[in-house]
Amino acid sequence: MKVVVSLVAVLLLASVAHSQSGRRPKDLKVQVPLPAQEETGADKPPKTIAAEVRATSITAERNQDYRCSDDGTLERILETAEGAAGNGTTEPNERILTSKETDSSVEITAKPKPSYTKEARRNGIQGFVVLRLLLSGNGKVSRVRVIRGLPAGLTENAMRAGCKMKFRPALKDGAPVSQWVIAEYAFRLSDSSIFRP
Repeated sequence: MKVVVSLVAVLLLASVAHSQSGRRPKDLKVQVPLPAQEETGADKPPKTIAAEVRATSITAERNQDYRCSDDGTLERILETAEGAAGNGTTEPNERILTSKETDSSVEITAKPKPSYTKEARRNGIQGFVVLRLLLSGNGKVSRVRVIRGLPAGLTENAMRAGCKMKFRPALKDGAPVSQWVIAEYAFRLSDSSIFRP
């Protein structure tokens, strides 16, 4: 008798739970406000929203090369016939040597930390971004290649931080040469501040 009563109770509770599981929440439609337009002078052409989005947001792909620009944006490098067949760079006279071939290796003097994105912090994304950077003989980061990335804009922020890296170039026979290096950026929620991005 106890078994029958407990079986009936379980069946009643299961049917109530099953009948409520088919409910769906209403879809919320959120309108995204447009950024405020800046006043443009006669010397500046007005920026369109589409141009701003293209300039600021780029989705980095694995094993693709990107060039750092002066305004902080990233540009994807499309291989030319000379670059693909030559030394793997867009600069025609750039010598790229390994650390074994140089007299002195690259010395990194400043490695800026990348910032967390709001989306990544909200979703609890953590991990490592691994980049391959071509440190040019002229003292600038020439190329950035993603080896391992993270979603929600963390890879792009690591690439922007890599572009700001300061270093002394490698030397071969007293002349500066370019060299590929691996840069690893750690993203941990415990290290990020909720008061800054």
